[in-house]
Order: sequence, then C-alpha cells, then structure tokens
Amino acid sequence: MRKIRVLFLCTGNSARSIIGATLLRQLGGDAFEVFSAGMHPKGVNPYTVRVLEPLGIDMSEERSKNVSEFAEQSFDYVIAVCDSTAAECPVFPGAPRRIHWSFVDPAAVEGTDAEKLRAFQRTAREMKTRLATFVPVARRTL
Repeated sequence: MRKIRVLFLCTGNSARSIIGATLLRQLGGDAFEVFSAGMHPKGVNPYTVRVLEPLGIDMSEERSKNVSEFAEQSFDYVIAVCDSTAAECPVFPGAPRRIHWSFVDPAAVEGTDAEKLRAFQRTAREMKTRLATFVPVARRTL
C-alpha cells in the first residue's frame, strides 16, 4: 500500500511546520510519509525541541528546510500552517490537496521562558487535535 505524502509549510520552518510534521509521523504511523519546509527557513527553534522531546520524539536529526528542496516532488496534501505561507504557497506536481490551517506563531510570543514554552505547548495541543481528525479522513480518501 502506498504511503500518503504530506508536506507541512510555514514561513520559517522553525516551529509550526516541524511540530505538525512530527506529530503526524507519530499519529499517522507507517501510513504517512511526512515532510516540513519553510519559505524562509530560520533553523529549528529550541522551544520546538523542548515541546516535542517529552513526547518521545528524537529531534537530533531535524533541520529547517527550504521549500525549494521539495519543488519537484509530488504530495497528496500540502498543509500551510500560517497565513503568509498559504498566500505564497508554490505549486507542486500532481495537484495535491492544499489545506490552510492558521495557527498562531509560538515563536513570536514574548515573555518569560515559561510563557514561551506554554505558547509552544498550546500550538502542539491544537495541532494534535486537528491531526486526530485529519488522519482518519486522509486514510479514507486516498
């Protein structure tokens, strides 16, 4: 059985797209082949690592990638997780389903260490909830 290919996109590929991709790998298992990229990659935010590692996710190999690395690949779904990326999302071969999920950028939150960490945790919870609905639908439609 072929895997469902999903690409998560955001502006910096430092938080939201990485969190979404990582959680989908965990929730979707072997049914999905998942990637993340950014329009203007900034590097992986340390809070992204802090919020995912307690879930048993190894972040040592994760890196921030430019969307151009995936330009010639085809996907079943391209999920933009921020408003600016949805507006400038490139076209991919194979006419993937394009989805726009607008999440507040936790990397933009200012405040104490605890406040920043809570923002990343909130984003991860919201994404996990959204993905819990997405996974069974994606499995049925492809």
